[in-house]
Amino acid sequence: MSEKPKKTSLKEKLKNTKVNRATVLTAVVLIAALAVIVSVTVANNRKKNNTPDTPDSTAQKVTTTAPEESIAPSTDAPATQAPESTTGSAQVEDKLPSFILPVSGVLSAKHDPSLQVYSTTMNDYRVHLGVDIVTEANAPVYAAADGTVSKIWEDTLMGYCVAIKHSGDCYTIYKNLSETIPQGISEGSRVRAGQLIGSVGESAMIEVAEEPHLHFEMTVADLSVDPLEYFDDKSLESLKIDASHGE
Repeated sequence: MSEKPKKTSLKEKLKNTKVNRATVLTAVVLIAALAVIVSVTVANNRKKNNTPDTPDSTAQKVTTTAPEESIAPSTDAPATQAPESTTGSAQVEDKLPSFILPVSGVLSAKHDPSLQVYSTTMNDYRVHLGVDIVTEANAPVYAAADGTVSKIWEDTLMGYCVAIKHSGDCYTIYKNLSETIPQGISEGSRVRAGQLIGSVGESAMIEVAEEPHLHFEMTVADLSVDPLEYFDDKSLESLKIDASHGE
């Protein structure tokens, strides 16, 4: 005979109900805890995403974002041009100045780099660079043009000398001067045409037998040239009138 199913008592039913409720409550608590964990995790992630950039990332943004000052200038801006004064200065430097006679007197010897002439002092024949202008001893000697005193020296043969640099790569050289140099005349001094730079002396041992005179030379681009080719007509006329033995 089959056994009759056992009837569950009310007490057992209440006990089972309590167990099921506990299970459900536990499940609810676990779900709630899981929800809290998920919420906290999401919040932390959001916080990290909203955290300010690190110094390195900030630097990258600064370098990749062009500042306002780096904006290219308008194409309407005028083109840069070289100052006119630069070109003007170069032209002035390349141009020879006007020359005046450095001393009043008589032309006694011309410039001749090829033909040898007789030297009274040396008792021989030799070429003569520059010109000799006979005048009185201690006669004033003037700068032939604007320039800068480049050298003052004593030469063994030509005595006391002064050289002046002019524009156009030109030099005038004054030789056979007296030992006394005017105050304010020194190497590097700026001088004007007609300014006193010395006086005629008898210091050139190679020309001491001649009358007191200024030995005057010129160079252009380091080449010795004839000074008479650079004086104006009025100056040349003055020399021709006074200098019969210069012909």
